[in-house]
Amino acid sequence: QVQLVESGGGLVQAGGSLRLSCAASGRTFSSLVMGWFRQAPGKEREFVAAIGWSGSYTYYADSVKGRFTISRDNAKNTVYLQMNSLNAEDTAVYYCATGPRITAVADTYDYWGQGTQVTVSS
Repeated sequence: QVQLVESGGGLVQAGGSLRLSCAASGRTFSSLVMGWFRQAPGKEREFVAAIGWSGSYTYYADSVKGRFTISRDNAKNTVYLQMNSLNAEDTAVYYCATGPRITAVADTYDYWGQGTQVTVSS
C-alpha cells in the first residue's frame, strides 16, 4: 500500500506559478515511478508528467512541456510539480500517482492521491 497526499493547489492569475507537492508513505519511495495527472470538469483525466525512481528520467505531455517541471526528493519522500506560465486551460484537479513504469496511461498507475485543485483566472 502507498498513501499519497497532494498539496499546493490554489487560485492563481494567468501567467503565474504554483508548485504542487505530493508526499508518499507506505513503501520505499525511492523505488517508485511517480506521475502527475489532471482532470478538468467534464473532461477525462489526462497525463501531465512522470519521473523515474532516480529522478534522471522525466516525461511530459506536450501541453505542459517547457512550462512545468517534475522533480523529486527521495530523502523527503516527495515529488513536486513546478508550474509556470499558467493559463486558464491548466485549471483542473491535479493528482499524483505511482506505478511500475513511466507511462502516460492512467490505468497503469496503481495508487492515487485525493487531488488538489488548481484554478487559473484569466
